[in-house]
Amino acid sequence: MDSLKKKEKIIHTITTSSSNESIIDIGTEQNCINPSCFFCTMKEPDSMIRRAGLQNCFKEMPFRDSQALALVLSGLWNIAMTQPDDPEFPSLGVFHCMASLIQKGIDNRSWLLKDQNIYIPYYAAHIIGSYTMNKVKFAEKAVQSGVIPPLMDLLRGKISWVEQRVAVRALGHLASFEKTFDAVAMYEEDVVKSAMQLASNCLEVVYSKFVGVRDAKERLKYHSDLLTRGVGGLDTENRKAEEWACQLQRWSLNLLNCFACKERSLNLICRQDFLRNLCEMWGGLVMNHVSPAGVGLIRILCYSKHGRKSIAESKEVVRSLCNLSRSSDDWQYIGIDCLLLLLKDQDTRFKVIEVSALFLVDLVELRSLGNRSNVGEAITRVLLFYYRQSMLKLKNNEVQKVLQEIWDLKVERRKREKTMTEEMVEERRVLAGLIKQQGNHMFWLGNIEEASVKYTEALDLCPLRLRKERVALHSDRAQCRLLLGNPDAAISDLTRALCLSTPANSHSKSLWRRSQAFDIKRLAKESLMDCVMFLNGCIKTETAKGVRIPYHAARMISKQMEATWLFANLKSKTSSNRSSRVQELDGDHSKNYEKQKYDEMMRIMIEKKGFISRLSTMGNEGLERKMERARSKKAVVARSINGR
Repeated sequence: MDSLKKKEKIIHTITTSSSNESIIDIGTEQNCINPSCFFCTMKEPDSMIRRAGLQNCFKEMPFRDSQALALVLSGLWNIAMTQPDDPEFPSLGVFHCMASLIQKGIDNRSWLLKDQNIYIPYYAAHIIGSYTMNKVKFAEKAVQSGVIPPLMDLLRGKISWVEQRVAVRALGHLASFEKTFDAVAMYEEDVVKSAMQLASNCLEVVYSKFVGVRDAKERLKYHSDLLTRGVGGLDTENRKAEEWACQLQRWSLNLLNCFACKERSLNLICRQDFLRNLCEMWGGLVMNHVSPAGVGLIRILCYSKHGRKSIAESKEVVRSLCNLSRSSDDWQYIGIDCLLLLLKDQDTRFKVIEVSALFLVDLVELRSLGNRSNVGEAITRVLLFYYRQSMLKLKNNEVQKVLQEIWDLKVERRKREKTMTEEMVEERRVLAGLIKQQGNHMFWLGNIEEASVKYTEALDLCPLRLRKERVALHSDRAQCRLLLGNPDAAISDLTRALCLSTPANSHSKSLWRRSQAFDIKRLAKESLMDCVMFLNGCIKTETAKGVRIPYHAARMISKQMEATWLFANLKSKTSSNRSSRVQELDGDHSKNYEKQKYDEMMRIMIEKKGFISRLSTMGNEGLERKMERARSKKAVVARSINGR
C-alpha cells in the first residue's frame, strides 16, 4: 500500500504541474474518456483491475500516437527512480514496452520529431537502467524482453549523447550481473569499442555540442529541458551538463570494467592510446569523490598478466601512477596498489622499477592509508624482495642508490636503533633539536644551502621512532630545496613528512609547500588536492567564531580549479579559434558562469574532504566574502610567501 501511495503521489504531482513547471508542456484533460489512459488506470482502487489495466497500457503504448505519451514516460521515470526495487511494473511488461518505444524512436524519425516524442527514448532507457540497477531478476526479465538491441543502437549514437548516457548506464547494470553478462557480451566487440570511444571523446562531444554553444537558441531545446527541467538558465544548464559528461564517462568506464574483470577484450582495452587517455580521466572534483574513474580501470587491468604487460610498456601510465601514489588524492592507494602489482610480476618488474622506485622510496614509512595498514612495510617488502638481484641487474645508479637507501633505513638503521636505551634516544633528540635550531637561524639569515645541510645532519641523528620531530625536519629541508629551485627534491621530502604525520597527509605546512612544488612542476591536479587538504587543516584549527581562508590558498585553489576544470583544454582550443568580437559578446556570461563554476566546485571540494559542517552556515556568498577579504590583507601575503 505504501508503494502504491508513493506512485499515486508522483503521478498526481506530474499531472497537476504539467501545464506550467514540467518540461513537457502538456496538460491532462479533466474528463478522460480513454479506457487505456495510464493516469486513470493508476487511480483505480481495485488492485486486480489496476494491474490488468497497466498490463494493457504497456502493451498498447508503443502503438498509440498520443500527445501525452512523453508525460506518461516522465511519470514512469519518476517512479522507477524513486522505487527501483518495486516489482510491479517489471512484472507487467514495462521492459518490453520501453524497448519497443526506443526502437520506434530510432526507426521512425518523423514520429520521433512529432509533439514531445523526442523525450521518449531518453526516459525509456533511463527507466530500464533504474529497474535493472539492483535486482538480478529484473535484469533477467529485461534481457528476455529484448532491451539490449535498442540500447545498443542508442550506445552507437543513433540519436545523441544524452541518450548514450542512459544507454551506457543501463548496459553497465546488465553487464554487472553474472546471469545477464553473456547477453551483453554477445555484442562484445561493439560494446567495448563504443564504450572506449565514449570514455575518450564524450567530454569533447558535450562541450562542442552543448557547453561551448553560448547562444541558447542554438542548443537543442530538449537537451536543455532535460538538464534543468525548466528551472535555471544557461549557467545551470552548463553545470548540469558538466555533471552529465562526468557520468557519461564514468558509466562508460564501468561498462568496460565489467569486461576487464573477466579478462575479456583486453586486446582492445589495453591499446596504448586508450591507456594514456585513462590517465587523464579524472573527472575533477565533480567525479573524483565518488568514482576512481580511469585509474580504477587501470587497477582492474593490473590484476591480469596481459594488462600488466601493456601498462608496463607505457611510460606515461607508469609515471601517472607514480604521481598519484605521492598525492593526497582519495585514490592514492590505487596508485600504490597498481605499482606494487607491477613490481611483484617478474615480467614487468624491471620495466617499471627504474621509475617507480624513485617515487615509492618516499612512502616506505607510511603506516596507514584509510582502511589500509602497514602500507610502507608492504612497499618495502616488494622493493627489497629481489634486492640483491636488482642491484646486479640494474644499471641505473640512481635506482641502486634508492634501493640501498631503503635497505639502510628499514633494515640496518632499524637494527641499530633497537639496541638504543631511552637515555640514548633522548640524547639524540636533544642534539638533533640543537642542530635544527642552527638550521633555522641560517635559514632566516638567508643561508639556505647551509640550512639544508643542517637539517640533513639533524635527520641523520634523529631516531626513527621520533616521527613528529622528523616531520618538521623533512618539511623544513623541503622548504630550502624549494627556494633553491629543486621542486623534485622538495616533493620527495614533503611526501616523507606527510607519510610520517598522524594521520597520513595531515601536516599543514607540508601540504601547502608540496602544493607549491606541484604547481612548479605543472601537476595541477596534485597541487589542487594538497591545497584542499591544507585548507581543511586551516579550518579545523580555527575557532568557532569564523573561518579564515588564507589568501595564498584561495589564489592557488582558484588557479588549479581553472587548470583542472573538466573542459579546460577544450575551452582553450575553442577560445583560440573564436574571434574577439564573439568573445566580447559573451564575456559577461562567461564570467558569470566561471564564478558559479568555482562556487560549485568549492562546495564539492568542501563536501569531499569532510569539513562541510564548519562552513554550512556560511554559504557560497559568505565564503566568497571571506576570500575577498583575505585578498585585501597584504600582510597575510607577506607572511605566507614561504608558508611559514
